[in-house]
Amino acid sequence: MQAETLELLEWNRLCQHLSTFTTTKLGAIAAVHLPIPERYEETLNLLSQTKEAYALEERNAGLALDGIQNITEAVLRAEKQGILSANELWAIATTLAGARNLRRQLDNADYCPNLQILTSDLRTYPDIEQEIYRCVDEGGNVLDRASARLGEIRDELTSVRDQILTKLQNIMQRNASSLQEQIITQRNDRYVLSVKSPQRDRIPGVVHDTSSTGMTLFVEPNSVVQSNNRLRQLLKMEQTQIEIILAALSSKVSDIAEDLQRLLIIVTKIDLAVARARYAYWLKANPPHFVEHGTNEAIVLRQLRHPLLVWQQQNEEGREVVPVDVLVSPQISVVVITGPNTGGKTATLKTFGLTALMAKAGMYIPAREPVELPWFDLVLADIGDEQSLQQNLSTFSGHIRRIGRILDAISDQSLVLLDEVGAGTDPSEGSAIATALLEYFGEHTRLTIATTHFGELKALKYQNPKFENASVEFDDASLAPTYHLLWGIPGRSNALAIAGRLGLPQDILEAAQVRVGIGSAEMNEVIAELEAQRREQTQKTQATAHLLTETERLHQEILQRAEQMRSQAKELRDRQEKEVAAAIAQAQKEVGRVIRKLQKGEQKGEQVATDVQRTEQRIEELTKRHMPVVPEEKIEVQIKVGDRVRIPKFGKVAQVLTAPNSSGEFSVRLGHMKLSVSLTDIEIIK
Repeated sequence: MQAETLELLEWNRLCQHLSTFTTTKLGAIAAVHLPIPERYEETLNLLSQTKEAYALEERNAGLALDGIQNITEAVLRAEKQGILSANELWAIATTLAGARNLRRQLDNADYCPNLQILTSDLRTYPDIEQEIYRCVDEGGNVLDRASARLGEIRDELTSVRDQILTKLQNIMQRNASSLQEQIITQRNDRYVLSVKSPQRDRIPGVVHDTSSTGMTLFVEPNSVVQSNNRLRQLLKMEQTQIEIILAALSSKVSDIAEDLQRLLIIVTKIDLAVARARYAYWLKANPPHFVEHGTNEAIVLRQLRHPLLVWQQQNEEGREVVPVDVLVSPQISVVVITGPNTGGKTATLKTFGLTALMAKAGMYIPAREPVELPWFDLVLADIGDEQSLQQNLSTFSGHIRRIGRILDAISDQSLVLLDEVGAGTDPSEGSAIATALLEYFGEHTRLTIATTHFGELKALKYQNPKFENASVEFDDASLAPTYHLLWGIPGRSNALAIAGRLGLPQDILEAAQVRVGIGSAEMNEVIAELEAQRREQTQKTQATAHLLTETERLHQEILQRAEQMRSQAKELRDRQEKEVAAAIAQAQKEVGRVIRKLQKGEQKGEQVATDVQRTEQRIEELTKRHMPVVPEEKIEVQIKVGDRVRIPKFGKVAQVLTAPNSSGEFSVRLGHMKLSVSLTDIEIIK
């Protein structure tokens, strides 16, 4: 039943698409036949490998699998003691080199522990690889250096062949008129000349062949018969040596056949992980998170797109894909989707089914984050008409047969997809069967999604808390579906409305409405109002989201401008402080210069004092104007007359002449000068 479901959901097509993202032939084959894991732990392992390969792609450090070839058949034949060809041996050597390069790439990727675990078991045998490279080349030729004996034989072959060609050239020059063509050719691995039949006796020798017209004989002159014999012997000897060399290399391959098979399995797994990552990148997909059964985690798949339809749109000029939102509360186990034909109900079933399979296979999901859905142990589907598959069965019988197989296979962790459940028989009986089936599946599966036209199934939501309604939206103006999925709202019947728009007489429509019942029309009106409210709410939500995005953008822009202004202000302040500090330093140099002149007796004390006071005033003005204002701290300094203090701005020591007054000012003697200073201007010398 699982295999039948994969066919119904077109899983093989998705696998074909995935195979286009592989690098190796083995990877492509494995992708086409991609299995679905049966254990949850296996899915988590595959998903972790995909995430690591995706991280490599994001960093432009994608793994290169160059040189790795499909050597499966060659390895199996070598294992059975068969002799491999030079081309097969070359493929084995390049595969060993490619695997070693792959391991080297992953050794440097510390953020890929699961892929590193895979390559840790790789054995690449560089000695065997180099031995193959020494003996054969890419063209499938065994090289002279493969063995000393082969080299000797080929040297003699060259010598004998040159002798034969020289002799034949001489014969051609002497008997040009007797030859049909001035060329040397071969027959039965022997060098011959094309001689005209009437001139046969002019060049004695062995006739090996005749042209179709009989006018040309291919003659081996007697003078080269012995050389041709030797040439053939040497060719046989050469072939024998080649077979010996190939057999020896094949034996080495046979010894490591088990490791080579393991190598192929490992590189194929890595190739598949890279393909899943590249496919996800192309799909703009996101990693799934598996919600636990029995928790309050809902199924959330927003803007979910059908991967096969995305492929059609991108590569086959298909129409634009309309995404759907799948939002299922934790307590819901049955979803009933209603709506018009060709409205997208079946496409929704297939989209969700493929999504569940992709997640199980370790693939990303083409939906907006967060992607949250259960891990289903089985995905089982009854989609489409089985009449063509079951001979002598009606559509209804075909559906029931398939549903019977589903009932035999389900578990409480299964996903069941039913298309037009109960269809193909009497509507009242079909509706009753569909109701009973859905109630049973609701108790025995993790989730069941069914499409239907039966109005009775729409009411199950209001009778059973495990049921939920959804519908595909219908545009009354265009009389066409929009392919949007609406949750919590059942689909309304549109048959009478469509018939009226298409010209069915009003009296017939009224008679039909009487038979349907007034309640049906009222119900359709209620549903239409709910759809209108949903559209209005959706528009408001989209407008709010747009406004929020714009607000966030403006907020970021304001933050950036504020940071830029702060940076500019700091640069300006730093520049001003440097300029002021330089001016103060210059003024201090002037004070020092005046003091030195005083000490040398070059100026009178009064003049020096005047210059010092003028310079001090300049320093104070600069300091007050530009330097940051530092709150004055109350300094409690005990000094008395006669103490020695240091004045830092002069870099000199002075003697205290008077005790500090209430303002902390006092007189000191600095050399021959008497100055007035403050307690904040001096340092105590202990």
